[in-house]
Amino acid sequence: MSQVRQILDMNAFDASLGGEGPVARRLDNLGAASVLFYRQPIEMVAAKGAWMEARDGTRYLDFYNNVPSVGHSHPAVVAAVSAQIATLNTNTRYLVGIVDDYLEALKAKLHIELSNVVMTCSGSEANDLALRVARAVSGKHGIIVTETAYHGNTALVTEASPSALKRSPLPDHVVTVPAPGSAAYGEDIAHGFHASVVAAMETLEARGHGTAAFLADSIFSSDGIFADPAGFLLPAVQAVQEAGGLYIADEVQPGFGRTGDAFWGYERHGIAPDIVTMGKPMGNGFPMAGMAARPEHLAAFCEDVGYFNTFGGNPVAAAAGLAVLRVIDEEGLQDNALRVGAHLKAGLSEIAAGSERVTDVRGAGLFLGVDLGAADGSGAPDAGYTVQVIDRMRAAGVLIGAAGRYGATLKVRPPLCLNMAEADRFIEAFAGAVKG
Repeated sequence: MSQVRQILDMNAFDASLGGEGPVARRLDNLGAASVLFYRQPIEMVAAKGAWMEARDGTRYLDFYNNVPSVGHSHPAVVAAVSAQIATLNTNTRYLVGIVDDYLEALKAKLHIELSNVVMTCSGSEANDLALRVARAVSGKHGIIVTETAYHGNTALVTEASPSALKRSPLPDHVVTVPAPGSAAYGEDIAHGFHASVVAAMETLEARGHGTAAFLADSIFSSDGIFADPAGFLLPAVQAVQEAGGLYIADEVQPGFGRTGDAFWGYERHGIAPDIVTMGKPMGNGFPMAGMAARPEHLAAFCEDVGYFNTFGGNPVAAAAGLAVLRVIDEEGLQDNALRVGAHLKAGLSEIAAGSERVTDVRGAGLFLGVDLGAADGSGAPDAGYTVQVIDRMRAAGVLIGAAGRYGATLKVRPPLCLNMAEADRFIEAFAGAVKG
């Protein structure tokens, strides 16, 4: 039987082995909290577009992370940040025009009822605040998440991030549901997922907590990427809302045009979320995040506690965020994600059709999941083989990571500026890796 994997253990360097040079230096500085990619970590020195460059001069095509969403070192973001930090950087207790310019530009992309935005520095902070707001509004305490969810690293959010927990059991107020795939729900994913969420609400009610929030990354990235069929998420969300709970759409991963057919992941499902959280791609590498909420919900929370974040919403972050929104629009990156993503998915699906070890390809736009299975053709998840494929792709100059309950899903999420030639480079490397 396949072993459940924690998210930070996937494709990670084993710090217990020690190291030399830069690796030893990092371990001395961060100790047990050190998390490095690959069993042989890479020292990076530069990056541009969809490419990264290592100390030894090797160039890698980056399909690993979605932080540099519009491309590494994008000149428009660099210029905006440089100009603003050379002029003024302070907190939101002062009126600074670019901060409200950014908030208004961001709100223009959101559901119309989400007209209040609170800026933070990380997605973890945004999700922490969102859960606190949901509890204040609902008067309930319970949280529903998927089985392999990851939503951040504060104390509250870690409790609702099963994939981050190594030994501790989930607290009594957190109930999980299986990821929305055919393995758990067969062909009728919408009905099955709805039934699981309703059952989770009943469990929380029986435990005396009630349901404050259903918190879900709307492409279920840590669970292994589950995007389709579009609309399947709506019945479950409506059930939670009708019971007085809030739906928190975690858009840290699928937001900002990544799915191609929508700017936000929740839009693909026709959902009107109560809260939207966002982070990584907002500043193209500059640390910024946020929570968008309905005014009455935020007011209910602020009656009791209030919220202020020293660095959240600073003018430099606003400059970075505004530049990202402009680049997405001016360079047509959402449409690019749709077109290049479709090409990429078709190429990977063709490989899957001829390989017993590539068991599924799914996703939307430039966020795809590729399942890898055992050599016996059973389709059972094979984490060991997945690591081999990841290492072979690195040797071919392509960076890629893993996800899913068993660490047997390749998480494909390159920068939105990826071009067709670069997509073909990835397809070629993947074809070689699964044949090797």
